[in-house]
Amino acid sequence: MPRKTTRAAEQTNRESTGMGRNLVLSSSFALNLSRFSHKPTSRFSLPVSIRALSLSQRVFCTKAVLSKLPNQKSFRKVGAESTGSVPFDQLLHVVQTSAETGAQVVMDAVNKPRNITYKGLTDLVTDTDKMSEAAILHVVRKNFQDHLILGEEGGLIGDSSSDYLWCIDPLDGTTNFAHGYPSFAVSVGVLFKGKPAAATVVEFVGGPKCWNTRTFSAAAGKGAFCNGDKIYASQTDKVEQALLVTGFGYEHDDAWATNIELFKEFTDISRGVRRLGAASVDMCHVALGIVEAYWEYRLKPWDMAAGVLIVEEAGGTVSCMDGCNFSVFDRSVLVSNGILHAKLLERIGPATEKLKIKGIDFSHWYKPENYCTQP
Repeated sequence: MPRKTTRAAEQTNRESTGMGRNLVLSSSFALNLSRFSHKPTSRFSLPVSIRALSLSQRVFCTKAVLSKLPNQKSFRKVGAESTGSVPFDQLLHVVQTSAETGAQVVMDAVNKPRNITYKGLTDLVTDTDKMSEAAILHVVRKNFQDHLILGEEGGLIGDSSSDYLWCIDPLDGTTNFAHGYPSFAVSVGVLFKGKPAAATVVEFVGGPKCWNTRTFSAAAGKGAFCNGDKIYASQTDKVEQALLVTGFGYEHDDAWATNIELFKEFTDISRGVRRLGAASVDMCHVALGIVEAYWEYRLKPWDMAAGVLIVEEAGGTVSCMDGCNFSVFDRSVLVSNGILHAKLLERIGPATEKLKIKGIDFSHWYKPENYCTQP
């Protein structure tokens, strides 16, 4: 007969773990610990030291909060409803061609010595960033001479009266690239009246001497793809079963400190929080269904324009970190598989509101003057 936990024991457990949940393991689980070898073959195998424990006598505790999912708020779609005079397929073709052209520049340089300069104390830029952006610009300008372009390295080019704005990150994750460390990518997204219409991210995978790429793409209302195959966000519905990702900017200010605390909190209640160092890649991993969510403060339009559309087209959800509707000109972003979005906002939202009370600026930035956007 399985051992029953007494009411007194349950009370003691609740008091010792605060808001946490007790995981009581009993013989009713019918686990045979002798099956586990010194070299577990499964990521879920128990450590050898647990063999000596009597399952019927042990109570394990975690701080994972397992409350029911809150009522799901409906978030406004970030993708464009149309692409104006340029068909979706034509726009996506040029987006993908330009991103792949930039990626070829990066691939040609990836195993060669880097020529590194600095935009800030630790904010790097390489010759490859600039060469990749020049190659991307050539493709875009060849096809759409009247479109507006916002590049990380070259700034704003073109007429702000255009309905189209290209947001280009020629090498997202420059520090990783400089060290030969994955992950980094080329990211190209085009907006129509302020909303993402088509996107491509070429992610570099592998490592020194074995680099390869995979290409993520999406057009508004047409789905998201990786190397031509349709992709979907995960169906994970519990935070404690989620793998999460975040990022940290170069300014170690109040927003940075707040996210350090969020990193700690979610590390404690989830399967883990990763920091990869390339926002476009992080969002594509959400779209691919291998992580459940990603958030970060102080990103720029070129960091987000492609990734947010790819996530949304994979069935995910996009908002600001305070829960408000998202624009690529916002200073925070939370993307998720959609199912966990409201649950994540229970912690991320209040932390962001405290920053706003402190006077931290969350108004739009890097929005070209006179550029027309839809509400």
